[in-house]
Amino acid sequence: MQPMTDAMSSWAQAGAVLTVQRWVVVIGGLLLASLAVLVLCLQFGATSVGMGTVATAIMRLLRGDEAGSPGLATSEIIMVQIRFPRVLMGFLVGASLAAVGVTLQALLRNPLADPYVLGVSSGAALGVSVAILFGIGSTFMLLPVLPLFGFAGGLLALVVIYRLAQSNGRLPVHSLLLAGVILNAILTAFIMFITSIMEPNRSAGLMAWLMGSLTAPGYPALGVFLMYVVLVLGVLMHKAQSLNVLTLGEETARSLGVETEGVKKQLFVLTALLTGAIVSVSGMIGFVGMVVPHAVRLLIGSDHRLLLPASALVGGMFLSLADTIARTMMSPAEIPVGIVTALAGGPFFLYLLLWRKDRML
Repeated sequence: MQPMTDAMSSWAQAGAVLTVQRWVVVIGGLLLASLAVLVLCLQFGATSVGMGTVATAIMRLLRGDEAGSPGLATSEIIMVQIRFPRVLMGFLVGASLAAVGVTLQALLRNPLADPYVLGVSSGAALGVSVAILFGIGSTFMLLPVLPLFGFAGGLLALVVIYRLAQSNGRLPVHSLLLAGVILNAILTAFIMFITSIMEPNRSAGLMAWLMGSLTAPGYPALGVFLMYVVLVLGVLMHKAQSLNVLTLGEETARSLGVETEGVKKQLFVLTALLTGAIVSVSGMIGFVGMVVPHAVRLLIGSDHRLLLPASALVGGMFLSLADTIARTMMSPAEIPVGIVTALAGGPFFLYLLLWRKDRML
């Protein structure tokens, strides 16, 4: 696997010069691939449907037909009311996780950085769990409040990780991973305590959500989450050139005119905000933010002006396919999508860790 990795890295470096034409070709190709993946995922579920039904349901949705409209077949109702919002939510969550992973890897200059591995997702999950414990989710403020609780928990976890792992201005790999493991264990203990004091029905629902679960959201919830995604990804894209410079080191970035501390604080807040929103709608889904950016970086290079949007699109496709597997593998029962991503990403994480160790010897 080592020769393959080196070959892919060489290929990416050979085409590392980013031109408008290259950006359009790569992103355009990924957009077409994303559309194909979404249409494919719409066809599979507890009941498989044909391409014609998918096309008809999408046309009715674009016309604004509601689920109770006359002449709407059962399969079309399922498509409009359940499957379409779920597949779209899965794509948005996957894209967001990949974008957060790219940003954290640039900020920490470490390809193993990921909101799940570092404990940021656990911090966000604790924040949301506290909100649910006190019944905040039962009010009309459910949509905007839960992501903000997740944001507070994720930001706190990110600050703690950074302080624990930092040593003489550097973030060693072993310190970062050790701090992430320790914080994850502590935060998980708090989450388990909250789960243990809840009513059995609410406790079971919380546990299922913590394992990573994409349930069909209502369109208002989907719209609110889309607002978070567009806002944060727009700012991250605007900061892509700063991310390029930060990967060279903070001293080099400062010499090139980048206000490193200000940029880092902005990006840490944005990644925590988006992680909080992600966890509030999908629970803890691991490894997408680490596996996808690293794989995309090997293929297209490390220029964040291209890497960030490309990773977001690939992350969306990856999680959409993972969720389709999760809801069809044992149909009509479902398995948490977090299990599928862990089974896919865990071995890759181990390989990446061993590969880095070999390079350091």
